[in-house]
Amino acid sequence: MKLTEIFNSGKLSLSFEVFPPKNDTAFDSVKSATEEIAKLSPSFMSVTYGAGGGTSRYTLDIAKNIKERYGVPTLAHLTCVSSTRETVRAKIEQIRAAGIDNVMALRGDIPKELLGADRSAWDYKHAVELVKELRESGADFCIGGACYPEIHPESQNQKEDIKYLKEKVEAGCDFLTTQMFFDNNLLYNFLYKIREAGVTVPIIPGIMPITNGNQVERAVKLSGSFVPQRFKALVDKFGDTPEAMKQAGIAYATDQIIDLFANGITNVHVYSMNKPDVAAAIQRNLSSIIS
Repeated sequence: MKLTEIFNSGKLSLSFEVFPPKNDTAFDSVKSATEEIAKLSPSFMSVTYGAGGGTSRYTLDIAKNIKERYGVPTLAHLTCVSSTRETVRAKIEQIRAAGIDNVMALRGDIPKELLGADRSAWDYKHAVELVKELRESGADFCIGGACYPEIHPESQNQKEDIKYLKEKVEAGCDFLTTQMFFDNNLLYNFLYKIREAGVTVPIIPGIMPITNGNQVERAVKLSGSFVPQRFKALVDKFGDTPEAMKQAGIAYATDQIIDLFANGITNVHVYSMNKPDVAAAIQRNLSSIIS
């Protein structure tokens, strides 16, 4: 199933992101966690792709298992940074052969050892080039891309960011999923600006439940997200008490999702961090809303 069928249905939906293991040793435990989330019957599940393609085989293994064993539509991530055109084309063929209909086209994080390296000879420098490659492959994929309500870390300003975002959509993106954010007003403001700029594809908000006080610093460092005072107060109060922080983090994420649904958003994607209990708690909190 193509995800646009879900996005265009007008029904409220909740989906979850999982990540593959880094090696064979962790495969069984990660597979088990993703299966527990799949048993919740979310609208779909996305499976990430490690930096430099290091977990690409596991990405497909997990995505295929979720789709075939549990009947949950899957979205396989694909990154292109520092990869050759031949490598990316081979991965595209593998995704198609696995029967995956949906691909998240991302540039990906630049590996630490290549930071500062000359990128002029790289086959792919931006995600828009991967989107074009996917469209030209002949495969009938539903293609997703990423967007940043608070501006991409490498953009000069939001106007430039939206310009490049529009180019990505024009190249063939069918929908966009946002980076995490903790203040819904930032998303609403972003939506107004991109719609005004002519970006009309579905925008899927990405919500990260922060269930551990130590997650906050890392999440902000990775995403550059603004942390509102009410969330800081939550972490200050409960961050040193694991179970309390977990419950508070789930409640905060649930509150964000309810507000999004109440304001016309119909599809929300949760970065579940392979935690079935967190995914289940959020879904349970919304059981009468998304039924």
